[in-house]
Amino acid sequence: MRAFVTGASGFVGSHLLDHLTAEGDDIYGSAPVGEIDITDRSAIAEALAAAAPDVVYHLAAQADVGASWDNPIETLRVNVEGTLNVLDGARLAGASRVLAVTSADVYGRVAEADLPLDETTPLRPVSPYAASKAAAEMVHIQASLGHGLDVIRVRAFNHLGPGQSERFVASALASRIVANERSGDDTVRVGTLEARRDFTDVRDVVRAYRLLMTSGVAGEVYHVCSGTDRPVRELAEMLVAFAGSPMRLEPDPMLVRPVDLKVLRGDPSKIRAATGWKPEIPLERTLRDLLEFWRSLPAHDVGTGTGS
Repeated sequence: MRAFVTGASGFVGSHLLDHLTAEGDDIYGSAPVGEIDITDRSAIAEALAAAAPDVVYHLAAQADVGASWDNPIETLRVNVEGTLNVLDGARLAGASRVLAVTSADVYGRVAEADLPLDETTPLRPVSPYAASKAAAEMVHIQASLGHGLDVIRVRAFNHLGPGQSERFVASALASRIVANERSGDDTVRVGTLEARRDFTDVRDVVRAYRLLMTSGVAGEVYHVCSGTDRPVRELAEMLVAFAGSPMRLEPDPMLVRPVDLKVLRGDPSKIRAATGWKPEIPLERTLRDLLEFWRSLPAHDVGTGTGS
């Protein structure tokens, strides 16, 4: 397949490029794609026209939930207007299919009785980020119904792995631990640890994306998730256990989000039935690989993030 990836230079995008290359796909313009501002309608249209891809993976987004509270307008612009630009450009370039990634955050606050969430669960976004992703889904549906574009929607639950930004909790914790290993400090600052999330290794996630591109049903929405929720505290304690020296967790009110969802857990039955996909990489390996990623970086790049 001839593939075009928005957000190619990002965390998930870089792993997706590795996977597509391993599968023998032709990735056109992967280096400059990451530099294109998807809110620049002309630029994204020209890049897609030049690439003439068979398929488009739309990953580019403002993905920082915490930052969306501080800058909701920019979040909406990138995630909604940017999505419209990508879909229009893909259609005009003759792409046969677009895989568009949204987020499980669109479900908002859910009760234990609602779990596991499936693709028919009502959308009740809480954060500006979640609202932007819910709005983007309407843009996806309009592109399908109004223009006949083959769009597959993915509601991705939490994913993590080497290369992830410190804006996200597991990577922020890993970075702080590595900074402590180098400085001799023993305190790891943490925000809310009782929230429970459905975590999947990013390398399993990108496998799911390509399988959906080849085997998913046009117009459908799919969860990419493990089907198991784990408290953030469990990840924090595992990371501390893997540290090179004794450390302890210390709450920091500055790392607590304005609103945090108590629990999210998805049902992966639909994607499994369509593609046979299931996660293969255990959480322990993911966290060890995340620590090794931070250990490979120079000291000035480690331990400065604000992820809770």
